[in-house]
Amino acid sequence: MNAHPQKGGKVIGLIAGGRQFPVLVAQGVKAQGHRLIVAGFTGHTNPDVYPLADASRELKLGQLTKLLDFLKENHVEQVVMAGTIHKPGVMDIRHFDARAVKVLFSLKAKGDDAILRAVSGVLEAEGMALVPPQRFAQGLLTPPGVLTRRAPDEREWTDLRHGAELARALGRLDIGQCVVLREGIVAAVEALEGTDAAIRRGCELGGPGCVVVKVMKPGQEERVDLPSVGPDTVRVLAKGQGVCLGVEAGKSLFFDLEATVDAADRAGIAIVGLTQQDLGG
Repeated sequence: MNAHPQKGGKVIGLIAGGRQFPVLVAQGVKAQGHRLIVAGFTGHTNPDVYPLADASRELKLGQLTKLLDFLKENHVEQVVMAGTIHKPGVMDIRHFDARAVKVLFSLKAKGDDAILRAVSGVLEAEGMALVPPQRFAQGLLTPPGVLTRRAPDEREWTDLRHGAELARALGRLDIGQCVVLREGIVAAVEALEGTDAAIRRGCELGGPGCVVVKVMKPGQEERVDLPSVGPDTVRVLAKGQGVCLGVEAGKSLFFDLEATVDAADRAGIAIVGLTQQDLGG
């Protein structure tokens, strides 16, 4: 592989998690003529991203000094974060180095957004600009309006609006982005377990007919950790006999949109890209 980016290109560091997103970002970085440096984490990162890199290293979660050294050794100019991290793994600090522990325990609150903002600050203090991953994987933002053949009925719209209000309140506390409810009664809120597990639990408790709402946290760092949905979201919702999914339009990522909508149509699930008007903003 080339030791240097193409003329006009930059050296992009990708901090990669799991699932499809880091691979799409990596492909976009290379397509735009940049040199790609990938840092991954054992047990978290999608291994398909490594062959796309000009240089890569797999670390244990929490090895912040080694991460920074690796990025600086490769003269990284901009950093992008993409992909899921198994959240309970963040609670295991046995492998955290001294710098990571210092960052973690300097935080009054330790929600996702607070931790990501702190890591972002460390990267930028080292002279590496943090850029949004959607710059390299365009076309993934959720479009507005009803996306499925079936639109939500009146009851589902009521739950969508109420759920969005609750999810925003949850987000202000930096707890999670997703709420599961039915007939105005909350069955589950997302915390450390992640969206799919929250939907699974919510549908078990709420029974058939649940509505799922996922929105961006108010004031959330938009360069990292945007809300995301995709085929797995609908698969879990359908298995739990849920009936409707609302996700914030323009501020959330929607993977495999066409295939996911097709699957929702087959299951009779309504999907809506919620606008500010829908959210009462």
